[in-house]
Amino acid sequence: MGRGKIEIKRIENTTNRQVTFCKRRNGLLKKAYELSVLCDAEVALIVFSSRGRLYEFANNSVKRTIDRYKKTCADNSQGGAISECNSQYWQQEAGKLRQQIDILQNANRHLMGDALTSLSVKELKQLEIRLERGISRVRSKKNEMLLEEIEIMQRREHILLAENQFLRTKIAECESSQNANMLPGPEFDALPGFDSRHFLHASIMDAHHYAQQDQTALQLG
Repeated sequence: MGRGKIEIKRIENTTNRQVTFCKRRNGLLKKAYELSVLCDAEVALIVFSSRGRLYEFANNSVKRTIDRYKKTCADNSQGGAISECNSQYWQQEAGKLRQQIDILQNANRHLMGDALTSLSVKELKQLEIRLERGISRVRSKKNEMLLEEIEIMQRREHILLAENQFLRTKIAECESSQNANMLPGPEFDALPGFDSRHFLHASIMDAHHYAQQDQTALQLG
């Protein structure tokens, strides 16, 4: 026959209560040991009997486990308080940022010339002064940038002029060198010059010789 269910209440009989305590205590200690080994858990068990005797089990140290328990409980309680404080703080910061965004958007619309009906004459005068100051700064910055660009272009112009002058000099040197190479050498200078008198004398002699040949041919004929 199997064991029946036992009603969970205080055992009035002292002997039975002591026997049950010993059995349940040993079973509880065994289960704690198995839990620590099988699941690699940190377990600490403390049992006081009705007579005040201490029974304990811990896979590391009872004191160390209790200190860890206290620290974990303190961290959880502080963490909840800190989380609530952080939530309130960030809600306040979000509200401040929304207000700043609204102010900046209105100021931007005013600078663009929109939503001016809600402004007074004094506020419009202040807005006008701000716009004039802004335009003055914009013009000053624009003129500064234009002057910088002009200086850059002038420096580039000087560089290009120097390069142009250098190229002109090189071209002139090359032309001078080519002209020097085209002059006649010394062997051409040694040739005798042309004399028309020699050419005329040779031509008369050739004509007289050809005339004599023609007369001889006529006589023979």
